[in-house]
Amino acid sequence: MSHHISAMLNAHPRGEAAPSKDKLAECIAACFECAQTCTGCADACLAEDMVAELANCIRTDLDCADVCTATGNVITRQTGGQTSITLAVLEACQAACATCAEECEKHAEMHEHCRICAEACRRCEAACGVLLATG
Repeated sequence: MSHHISAMLNAHPRGEAAPSKDKLAECIAACFECAQTCTGCADACLAEDMVAELANCIRTDLDCADVCTATGNVITRQTGGQTSITLAVLEACQAACATCAEECEKHAEMHEHCRICAEACRRCEAACGVLLATG
């Protein structure tokens, strides 16, 4: 987990009201790490000789990266507390990560980048689930 994420949450004027700050910081970090990893996996898939067979993986990677980035941004914001939006993006992120992990796991034995991506997706999926459970 990034020290800066926790530091920023603690420095926020309403930071003391944030429930489960450690879990929130872990989820923010997992979202942004997953977004970067999915983007990297999509790019690596494009460099593979069998790129046509990886089209669904590339699309899933890019969709997941976008959802993770949006989720990380939304859950970073502590002012206003739009809980219905927060819950919706966390649920969407959890679903996108599960879908992407499943797709990348199909290629994990052949492509190391897909194995790494699936791991990042599973981590983010779990972090979103933890945050949703703290509600």
